[in-house]
Amino acid sequence: MNGIYRDPVYLKERIVAWIRDRVKEAGARGAVFGLSGGLDSSVLALLAKEALGYNNILGVIMPCESQPEDADLALMLAKSCLVPVQQVDLTPAYRALLDAIPFERGSMNALAMANIKPRLRMTTLYFFAQNCHFLVCGASNRDELELGYFTKHGDSGVDLLPMGDLLKGEVRLLAGHLGVPAPIISRPPSAGLWPGQTDEGELGATYDEIDRYLVTGEGDERVREIVERARRKSEHKRKMPPICKI
Repeated sequence: MNGIYRDPVYLKERIVAWIRDRVKEAGARGAVFGLSGGLDSSVLALLAKEALGYNNILGVIMPCESQPEDADLALMLAKSCLVPVQQVDLTPAYRALLDAIPFERGSMNALAMANIKPRLRMTTLYFFAQNCHFLVCGASNRDELELGYFTKHGDSGVDLLPMGDLLKGEVRLLAGHLGVPAPIISRPPSAGLWPGQTDEGELGATYDEIDRYLVTGEGDERVREIVERARRKSEHKRKMPPICKI
């Protein structure tokens, strides 16, 4: 698989310079991002730190009926790699919102409930961004963006997507190059929407299979159908809302 991936040293240099330039162009002071304990947000944190320095970044840990391991790993990254963090427990707000919605909990669509979580996180990050004069950075990679594997107006609600052109395998290579702790690198990718949820389990294909298909167009019929169906169904996520022209 390494034949389709670009050199992590080159990727780091390009992304670090890009973050620095975008923040300067916006007249902002720095960048804020969610820190989930996962691979993508950990790599983003270290790229942002390289670009902007310790005093101009902030990682926000936002548990929301989350597994305790998520926050533990996020704090491990923050401590071992010297990333400043704040913690905001969104569980009370999440439960209060569900209680306010006029449906019985048992009749609510599970995915609709789960998608409230990244939207609450987006709102929280924008508070910190405006309060600190920062930009909001998202950690989505190319696989997620092309397949629509993100929550509309949730984790896609950001100012910058520094890793949006990186395959998942390239994010993993960058993680090793940047010194992300091994337990984070080896952890199965998950959006943390519910206990036991994994990206690859939901997608129905491995990231290695998706990476190869996105770069070369090669893959068995199962992978081809998964990717192309996901692209079609999620097209609306990659566009601005349509406007009725009068």
